[in-house]
Amino acid sequence: MFKQTMAVLSLATLLAGCQATGEDYQADVFDASQVNTKTPARTVQILTVSPTKIKVSNAKNRQTAQVVGGLLGAVGGGALGAGHNRDTALVGAVGGGAAGALAGSMVSESSLVPGVLIGYSEEGKIYTSAQVGKPCQFTPGSISLMVMMLNNETRIQPNATCPEPAKG
Repeated sequence: MFKQTMAVLSLATLLAGCQATGEDYQADVFDASQVNTKTPARTVQILTVSPTKIKVSNAKNRQTAQVVGGLLGAVGGGALGAGHNRDTALVGAVGGGAAGALAGSMVSESSLVPGVLIGYSEEGKIYTSAQVGKPCQFTPGSISLMVMMLNNETRIQPNATCPEPAKG
């Protein structure tokens, strides 16, 4: 029983680590359908850059965690139950699969990723745009390129680079 409990807790811990990074929402990330296409762009002046959090979907990771958890639980439960007889192996597999899927469902449906709220000036008007990214990627007072992808989607391109992390 102790081994089963430890296995389920280990699985839950492993699956809880499945979090969306949000990197695919960054302004400087494009998918294949957006490459080599003519896209309207403008220049804007960045007025302010404030750190913020962006809520992104984690549904794919949650679904994967449920499937993997169910499979691992079924295999583990079946293996533990097989030590007694065929009936307990079946019960162990079903119970382990259910416990593993339940552990996988503990992965959140959304996750918060680092972002910035950029205040910018365009044609004498002031606007804001929330972006996935880091404040060090944008310099207030500087000009940046804003790419217009879909209706109202603004991608203000980074106009600075973040310092490399210190190696230690």
